[in-house]
Amino acid sequence: MRDYLLFLKTPGAKSLLLAAFPARLAYSMIGLGLYFKVYHETHSIAVAGFAAGANGIAGSITTGLRAALLDRFGLKWPIRFFVPAYAASILLVDATHDKTLLLFFAVLLGICAPPINLSIRPLWRSIVPQESLRTAYAIDSSSLEIAAILGPLVVTTLALSSHPATALALCALSLFAGGISISCLSVVGRWKREEKNPSEMKLFRIPGIRLLAIEGLFIGLGTGIFSIALPAFTTLKHVPAMTAIILAIQSSTMIIGSLIAGTIGRQWTPLQAFKRNYIFWTIAALPLAFTTPGWSLMAVAGVMGLFVGAQQVFYLEMLEYIRPKGGAAAALGWMWMVEGTAGAIGSAIAGALSESVGPQFCFALATACVVFGAIVTFAGQKYLHKANRKVLKFD
Repeated sequence: MRDYLLFLKTPGAKSLLLAAFPARLAYSMIGLGLYFKVYHETHSIAVAGFAAGANGIAGSITTGLRAALLDRFGLKWPIRFFVPAYAASILLVDATHDKTLLLFFAVLLGICAPPINLSIRPLWRSIVPQESLRTAYAIDSSSLEIAAILGPLVVTTLALSSHPATALALCALSLFAGGISISCLSVVGRWKREEKNPSEMKLFRIPGIRLLAIEGLFIGLGTGIFSIALPAFTTLKHVPAMTAIILAIQSSTMIIGSLIAGTIGRQWTPLQAFKRNYIFWTIAALPLAFTTPGWSLMAVAGVMGLFVGAQQVFYLEMLEYIRPKGGAAAALGWMWMVEGTAGAIGSAIAGALSESVGPQFCFALATACVVFGAIVTFAGQKYLHKANRKVLKFD
């Protein structure tokens, strides 16, 4: 608790969290908002899942490019360009009723996605001392999950109400307010990119980065499958409102997991913490395919959330040890591109699989993805040796 109190007293930390929250709330709403919008217009789970997948793919494959813009031009002006474009794209989707146009605007929405989290994560190293970095990542992840609790609840309630158009309208407003607030922070304007070392290897020439990319493929695919299989399952069981409840439970436990990760295991290196947590996450995911939209799914999703939340903290810390100097935004951006593209593919196929085979089959695939991610990590841990130390330094 003392670590968190000291963190909140750090100049700039609280302002960054508060400014980012509305934008993060919008991000947590857009996936389900787009899904329900397309389903409302087409009455097809497969088309709704495909739209969500197309949106995710468009956003993911351009993540690395947006990260490169941050490292090249700083944080302020890329945010001020992409935020209004993204908000306008959300309103275009909200006003559209044609299936083809909905799919087109879903792709446009992904391309215009502003680099909010890409901008926030590199800032922590310039705000807090190294010994507080894990704590900063824990609170940052918790902020994301608080938004992930509120967002689905709000967007599901509005999307299923007598005024469904208000769901995406609120998303656009929240995104615009948060994005502009971030761009006006003094810490954002002062941020300077790291100078690159010409002798260092390029990002994807680093074995550890390539290994994390492979691991991210599996985790992204599983996450994408789960994100569509869950609302498909509850829709087919005629309890669509259960989607938001289950997501809220999982997000709540993710917050707990993130906060625990920020305070325990200080004697563990980032790699040790990452591997140990992977074991528990894998065990927690095994019963997923045997659940139904009720107490069983709520319980399994809740337990999984504990370890997913902790893993996010350890992953961010480990990436800082492995990435090359001068790639604070680019490293995270390209990793998110890989994971997000895989997640978008998972979302795109999950709708069709949920209709043709069943959502529980998709849940089994999601569990398999976690297992394969763990296998990749343990098999290639020698390539992550830079994260097997307690002091962060660039070689």
